Amino acid sequence: MADAPKTPKVDSTLSKGLMILENLVAARTGKGVTELSRELELTKSNTFRLLQTLVTLGYVKHLENKTYAATLKTWQVGRASVENLNLRELAAPEMAYLSEETGETVYLAVLEGLEVIYIDKIDSRKPIQSWNPVGGSAPIHCVGTGKAILAKNYAHMRDKLETNLVGFTARTITDIRDYDKEVQTTVEQGYAFDSGEFRDRILSFGAEITLPDGEAIAALGISLPDINLPADGNDRLGHLVRHAADNVSQKLKRL
Repeated sequence: MADAPKTPKVDSTLSKGLMILENLVAARTGKGVTELSRELELTKSNTFRLLQTLVTLGYVKHLENKTYAATLKTWQVGRASVENLNLRELAAPEMAYLSEETGETVYLAVLEGLEVIYIDKIDSRKPIQSWNPVGGSAPIHCVGTGKAILAKNYAHMRDKLETNLVGFTARTITDIRDYDKEVQTTVEQGYAFDSGEFRDRILSFGAEITLPDGEAIAALGISLPDINLPADGNDRLGHLVRHAADNVSQKLKRL
């Protein structure tokens, strides 16, 4: 009878340090030694010692109110991991599916500040079509892919968005209170819709691609001139792109 595989030994100090870091990353405000030790069932002395190590390494900062918070170094590590994901390869089957089902232009976009960058596309097969180059960008608040990402990450992006709602067409939403309603609609229907808010008479539908923790990092989109939209187009195209984006998100969970 073959021996059962041995369970890899876990370094307890490292695992405790990562527990503290994960806790602080998820927190909206700083936390003190007592609060962290209670939540993670560690001794205060152990918690304090691990925090000092994380501060020295630059992953945690000690705030003026004596609490601790994760630094942007943690975000930079996560960002690098995201950039190393081959999203184009992962999303290729879903993009091909959307192209086959709609015949319209299909985009894969990633978040960059308050813009989306198009990192892949499949051109429309129709004589009248929308167009944006791979490597091109668009404001996050007025295209389908951007609006989908924004709706998912709205809690921590709203404040910055409020002073950057630039108008491009008569349909662009430029008031943050109106945008609050738009986000609610997007969440409820499950997909984002651009009614010609970036370019006149160019519509787009988008759905976000998320990491396992729920953060939206990219989106799939379908773009088309309004003349190409069939009578039942909104729900059909919206649900198609939602289904495709969910499939890509599931792939990310399995990596």
